[in-house]
Amino acid sequence: MDTFVKAALASKAPASVSASSHDRYNSPLTSRYASAEMAHNFSDAKKFSTWRKLWLTLAASEQKLGLTDITDEALKEMAEHIYDIDYEMAAIEEKRRRHDVMAHVHTFGVAAPKAAGIIHLGATSCYVTDNSELIMMRDALDIIIPKLASCVDKLAQFADTYKDLPTLGFTHLQPAQLTTVGKRATLWLQELLMDLRNISRARADLRFRGVKGTTGTQASFFTLFNGDHSKCEQLDDMVTELSGFPSAYPVTGQTYSRKVDLDVLSTLSSFGATAHKMASDIRILASFKEIEEPFEKDQIGSSAMAYKRNPMRCERVCSLSRHLMTLIGNVQQTAASQWLERTLDDSANRRVTIPEAFLTADIVLSLIQNIVNGMVVYPKVIQRRISQELPFMATENFIMFMVQKAGGDRQRCHEEIRVLSHQAGRVVKDEGGENDLIERIKKCEYFAPMVPYIDALLEPSTFVGRAPEQVVSFLKKEVEPALAPYRALLDAGVTQESINV
Repeated sequence: MDTFVKAALASKAPASVSASSHDRYNSPLTSRYASAEMAHNFSDAKKFSTWRKLWLTLAASEQKLGLTDITDEALKEMAEHIYDIDYEMAAIEEKRRRHDVMAHVHTFGVAAPKAAGIIHLGATSCYVTDNSELIMMRDALDIIIPKLASCVDKLAQFADTYKDLPTLGFTHLQPAQLTTVGKRATLWLQELLMDLRNISRARADLRFRGVKGTTGTQASFFTLFNGDHSKCEQLDDMVTELSGFPSAYPVTGQTYSRKVDLDVLSTLSSFGATAHKMASDIRILASFKEIEEPFEKDQIGSSAMAYKRNPMRCERVCSLSRHLMTLIGNVQQTAASQWLERTLDDSANRRVTIPEAFLTADIVLSLIQNIVNGMVVYPKVIQRRISQELPFMATENFIMFMVQKAGGDRQRCHEEIRVLSHQAGRVVKDEGGENDLIERIKKCEYFAPMVPYIDALLEPSTFVGRAPEQVVSFLKKEVEPALAPYRALLDAGVTQESINV
């Protein structure tokens, strides 16, 4: 046995395995978790076909503005070859030229030979790289915002359903005054509404880089149009409109300001904090057995402990949210360290950071959608936990009753309660018994006038203050108006991603 075990441990993978896709690292963000639409949004297919569309819009706009070297035949060939990208040729060209944009200019020219001489005319690399990144960020935001609105909508329904269900509040993670399950959910909701506002604002503020030239001066286009300022401005406007943006940044260096990336990704990072806090709260409540995330029929919670129902979705939300929150440091450093009109030390960093931020946010949102849609509440467990703590919390009400209704002395009543409470506390802490304060009060002659009213004084709903009314008001005044722009979309149904648990 030792011989073949040692041989297997020392062996190398056969060539057939080494040649497979499983022999190279794949990011779990795309291979395991991400939605198909977000994974496609940052794919090579989306990126390089967008480059070709940008070259087409540039050429078509230049032709309309009077550049006669650009023929209809050239534009037709370009339009016919947006998606049939020869990636092998592009890789060979990039290895030879050490320049990814020029490799794809050449590859596109081979596919559309009549346009080969006018592709990228007057442009710099950032015309396609920056503009395509803005397009992908815009489209990514359009994927994220409806999912976020859906999370808000579903959580609002949960809050409304459980607005009247009393539950222990916690401060310092110690039992405190009662709240309701629905009121606690509004605390999560309020932060999600902030995220919806912030991300929607970032989407509305996003502009196009447009056609600005090598250092942002449009010098090359100024030359192409023989010193015609008006045509340079028209070209910028036309390409911007054709690319689906209402406006472009009025001034740029070679790149659009990396402050834009910081502005957009800050909203995603902030959402990561919201998601982490919410998922952490649910994990704590799951440990109390008060609330659970969905648990599928054949799901396994632990490979060793078969009985376990681990909060795996919430744990994954926390794990990925931490990654999402940390990415913003990269974006801050990049925005701060760009020199003058641009430096290239932003490029490799942004290739990783921007897609990962959107992919991670998308995954976290899909998880939250799944959790909120199937969250389970256990009222009996919640009631039992209330009954263990409420007698202590009700003591102030007992004192008020004895003074107001039974004509008792406040100081004597306080002392009687103090002594009995400490006795009950010793039973709970020293003996591991149940809280017997109420039984002790019922047996105490001093409290005899209050005994018939004790059950009413211990009714949990009388300890939640205005929690139910606060939920109703919050949903009406805050949530409904925030969701109004998305109501038709929500009523039609937002895609619920399948979760790989």
